[in-house]
Amino acid sequence: MRKNSIKNIRINQEVQKELSMLISREVKDPRISPLTSVVSVEVAPDLKTAKVYISVLGDAEAQENTIKGLKSASPFLRSQLAHTLNMRNTPELIFRVDQSIEYGVTMSHYIDEVASDIPERDEEGFIIENTSDKKSDDEDEE
Repeated sequence: MRKNSIKNIRINQEVQKELSMLISREVKDPRISPLTSVVSVEVAPDLKTAKVYISVLGDAEAQENTIKGLKSASPFLRSQLAHTLNMRNTPELIFRVDQSIEYGVTMSHYIDEVASDIPERDEEGFIIENTSDKKSDDEDEE
């Protein structure tokens, strides 16, 4: 089975859906943050391993504790996957923290900062003067 085949993509989605449900409803480890979400899953073509990318809302300590909790709950999650999914092999779960959501929020703030410095333009492309700035300049002259 190729890595990007339709079958592999479908397996990735199914494992992601099941793990999301299991982590939020079945796992009772207090180390796992309640604000944990499964961002994506990459199951190897031979179905032996699966990299599970998770996002944890919180600081670095919460992320570290969540990873430790998920690693200890890995055998339980794997057995539950074996019961719910009809697969030849149930993959070994490898948990990784995904920083893409945090990175996206940071980049969005940077874009907003840069966009606020760009002057507004009208339909013909001319810069629109801010009347509040002009008014304050007139007041300074008096």
